[in-house]
Amino acid sequence: MAEYKNAEGYADPTAFGAFCAIEKEEKALRAFRPIVYICSPYAGDIENNTAAARRYSRFAVEAGYIPIAPHLLFPQFLDDSNPKERELGLFFGNAILSKCTEMWVFGDRISEGMEAEIKRATWKGHRIRYFSETCEEVTR
Repeated sequence: MAEYKNAEGYADPTAFGAFCAIEKEEKALRAFRPIVYICSPYAGDIENNTAAARRYSRFAVEAGYIPIAPHLLFPQFLDDSNPKERELGLFFGNAILSKCTEMWVFGDRISEGMEAEIKRATWKGHRIRYFSETCEEVTR
């Protein structure tokens, strides 16, 4: 173990240990990424809404978060036009929401599915943040 030397050139293991602890803590903080739930429209214009959800998820990654966008995952194997499977997808999303620290709501339009997700997040006491379609935070 290398020793840290003080201004006079003497070994100072206490200061060295403190600096090592600080460096270790800073690395851990840089590695931590909170999980956020991405809430945006899916139904209707699925192609554009999917592209937008990907953009929103990328925005979250660049902001230092881990995005979870259930509407990018579940439609790959659940049929959104089938009411039972749509309900199942919303149920799965609610289960995932409980693992997230925040919900991020994107866009000006709140769909029926989004409304249900927002109500659930409110009921669970999650922090909800709102963003425009251009990923600028807005107040509601």
